[in-house]
Amino acid sequence: MNRRNFLATSAGVGSLVGATPLLTEQSASAAVGSGRRLGLSIASYMLRWGQRRVRTKTNAANPGWQSALDVLQHCNDLGAGCLQIGTNGWTTDFAGKVRERREGLGIALEGQIRLPKKDSEVAEFEAELLAAKEAGATVLRTICLGGRRYEAFESLEQWKTFVTDSRRALERIEPLAAQHGVKIAFENHKDWRVDEQLDVLEHLSSEHVGVTFDFGNNLALLEDPVTVAEALAPYILSTHAKDMAMAEYAEGFLLSEVPLGEGILDLPRLFDICSRANPQVWFNLEMITRDPLEVPVSQEKYWLTMADLPAPDLARTLYQAKQGTADTLPKLSHRDAEGQLAFEEQNIRDSFDYAREEFGFV
Repeated sequence: MNRRNFLATSAGVGSLVGATPLLTEQSASAAVGSGRRLGLSIASYMLRWGQRRVRTKTNAANPGWQSALDVLQHCNDLGAGCLQIGTNGWTTDFAGKVRERREGLGIALEGQIRLPKKDSEVAEFEAELLAAKEAGATVLRTICLGGRRYEAFESLEQWKTFVTDSRRALERIEPLAAQHGVKIAFENHKDWRVDEQLDVLEHLSSEHVGVTFDFGNNLALLEDPVTVAEALAPYILSTHAKDMAMAEYAEGFLLSEVPLGEGILDLPRLFDICSRANPQVWFNLEMITRDPLEVPVSQEKYWLTMADLPAPDLARTLYQAKQGTADTLPKLSHRDAEGQLAFEEQNIRDSFDYAREEFGFV
């Protein structure tokens, strides 16, 4: 199946076959009041959600959560219309409780699920898929690599093995997605350059496997987010909406998530591309509050799997980083635990406010 056929068979996007992904003045002005749908990725709450794994002192302002049921209630308070969250360990009974809670609150659900790395893990994957479906999810986000490409691999051979293994993992789950009527959306997770991800998608040629498009991740691989969005648009099933800021450091550049509107991303154009590719897509905020990530482009290891990248890609990215100031990037490590939770919450709420005021999100 080619990209055009995928577009035609994906829910809600058939009328856009042949549409150009380029933004026009008319489409930009139509962004305000468009009714685009604003959701939440649980990754935005890495700190607060992570408290469930450790014993911590109760925080009165931002208490920890124990399950997705708590997060759904918070989504209601926040005004998020969708929650994207992991379904690992969900029983049928708990999935039913999630469905009941989210339907009562009017909140949609997208699952997050782990790919089976070998045949013996397929049964566990299917159980997670069925739990997510029972809870009401029809789109399941997944990743092929948990880390970052330039940190994870020691050689080009390791990267090639990863590509082969990733294809096999997606081939394992594609029939299950088709059988159970759900869609798997694998993210550009600082692993795939866009041409490589397209190769995988075109190899699979399935209406049941698409993309969770992260607005900013490919900056770490020296790619322009708008170019990535335009290329992946026919496959977009889900998103991680975010803004990014950059600055120089001795070994390369720093990369940070920042509240929407405070970074360098062309948000109007990214929202427009995704909306026209899939009018039903949820824009799930992924505002990860943490210290800036170091992208060490001056180190040899960075280039082990990407030796053939065009020089203009590096030049453009370094120029963008040069415009930023490291001192202005958000930092977390100097704050105490209570301050970190408060900072995380404020960044998320600022992003929601901006999205509603500037882009007419509901």
